[in-house]
Amino acid sequence: MQKIVVLALLAVFFSLCHARDVYEKGKASYYADKFKGHKTASGEEYAPGQLTAAHRRLPFGTYVEVTNLRNGLSVKVKINDRGPFIKGRVIDLSKAAAQQLDMIHDGVVEVELSVIK
Repeated sequence: MQKIVVLALLAVFFSLCHARDVYEKGKASYYADKFKGHKTASGEEYAPGQLTAAHRRLPFGTYVEVTNLRNGLSVKVKINDRGPFIKGRVIDLSKAAAQQLDMIHDGVVEVELSVIK
């Protein structure tokens, strides 16, 4: 009985350690192919195949888990640009990140952002 209690407590502890607080909810879009090779606000070139994103306030280099609320798929991206500058949108994703979220066909989806610490 004691082993079961200890195992249950350990499971709760580890799930809390890996829990992420929701930072923001809103709409996500993704970069058009025409921006390939353009400089981002951080000075890096935009590469559609990398897992990167633009956010208005998060510091460059911050890693964020983005979850598509329609299908539950998630992707981890690095913030390396500023934007989006369209009302209601909270993040612009690279094409690779959008593909992992299965949002290419939709173009814009509701997401949840969690900062990875």
